[in-house]
Amino acid sequence: MRIPLSVTLVATLAAAHAATPAATLAAALLAAGIAPGAAVPALPDHLRRTFAAAGLAPSPAGGGHDQDRDHAHAPDRPEAPHADHAHGGDGAHDPGTIRMRRDQVTGQGIVTRTVAGGTLARHLLVPGTITPDTDRIARVPSRVVGTVAEMRKRLGDAVQKDEIVAVLDSREVADAKSEYLTAQVQAELQTINFERQQKLLASRSASEAAFENARAAYLENRLRVDLARQKLSALGLDAAEVAAAQKRDEATPTQSSLRRYPLRAPLAGRIVERRVDVGTAVGKEGDPADLYTVADLSTVWIELSVPTLDLAQVREGARVTVTPGRAGEADRRAEGRVIFVSPFLNPDTRSARVVVALPNPDFAWRPGTFVTAEVDIAQDAVPVRIPKAAVQTIAGRSVVFVRTADGFEKRAVDLGRSDDEAYEVTAGLEPGAEIAVGNTFLLKAELGKADAGHDH
Repeated sequence: MRIPLSVTLVATLAAAHAATPAATLAAALLAAGIAPGAAVPALPDHLRRTFAAAGLAPSPAGGGHDQDRDHAHAPDRPEAPHADHAHGGDGAHDPGTIRMRRDQVTGQGIVTRTVAGGTLARHLLVPGTITPDTDRIARVPSRVVGTVAEMRKRLGDAVQKDEIVAVLDSREVADAKSEYLTAQVQAELQTINFERQQKLLASRSASEAAFENARAAYLENRLRVDLARQKLSALGLDAAEVAAAQKRDEATPTQSSLRRYPLRAPLAGRIVERRVDVGTAVGKEGDPADLYTVADLSTVWIELSVPTLDLAQVREGARVTVTPGRAGEADRRAEGRVIFVSPFLNPDTRSARVVVALPNPDFAWRPGTFVTAEVDIAQDAVPVRIPKAAVQTIAGRSVVFVRTADGFEKRAVDLGRSDDEAYEVTAGLEPGAEIAVGNTFLLKAELGKADAGHDH
């Protein structure tokens, strides 16, 4: 069997490679009139390196052709997001620029925002306790001596202003109503008599003395009606309603409202306390003075104790951010306003009472709860304000990433004052620039990859 020349030659070259210097091996091939690339279409990699070391490159018809063919048939490789790092037209790498298409920016969740001025808020951290708003809490007193006949509201029920919440059975009320109704009837009779005597006097059918007696009785009963009406008003009863109830009672003789005394809610809110039950005697000395406590908790107060050194910085009307004092609820926040700063100091604690009004529409802030209050003590206007999330630290410098037509550009900035959410920029950035404010750590990572690849 005839062995191909290329196989034999490769074997010979491989054996000679271990003992023969590269230059000697190359010279031997040339002396034999053999071109390395033509004689050996597919040399092993270590032999190709040997020829390269000797300054002999494979001929275009040999290994170079095969290499180009292999490269032409190599599958296309997917482009990684960081493959768009900027290079100059001559291949120079710009270490401060990241090339990134618009779809890559969106896909990686990088958020941008236009730079503008704003306000930095400095605050004071103070513990506090939630209490009911004293202007929105009221009691339902008995006001008369009697016995509880009805309790129409249960604990926790919502009530409206002037809604009837309970009914008492009271002899005192019955006497006041009877007095008014009697005076009203007598006044009507005396009015009729007075008008009759007035007509008789005009026709000279009655004496002057009879007319004067009728007039005096008429005025006296008018006064009694007024006094009885004022007595009803003192008990919280309306005279017109009492008269209307009397007419209804005349139509239903088996039912009487004379002794019934309704109690009404003084404000809208919820029943937060119930002190009596049906049948309880009220109104006398030693009896319960109140039936219900109604509270409107749509707004609550926060009692703060501010130390003397910090008191001068707290102003009425200042904004207050409130967070729960319990762990695990720090994400729940609400905003209120300082409505009162006491001019007096507590002699024991050397602190002053500060009251904050806090809206509570969902009743989530319960009286008695401990909270942490952040009281705004200063508002500083700055020409350039950026979120803290926009700032990254690279090589010990604070940098931001400015949006460009091709991607992002790293830019060093000097930072000034700050609050919990933002920095003031004193140098390196002007209003109107568009910068990355979300997921900026991804841009920092991409920049690091580009620098590492360039160094390699």
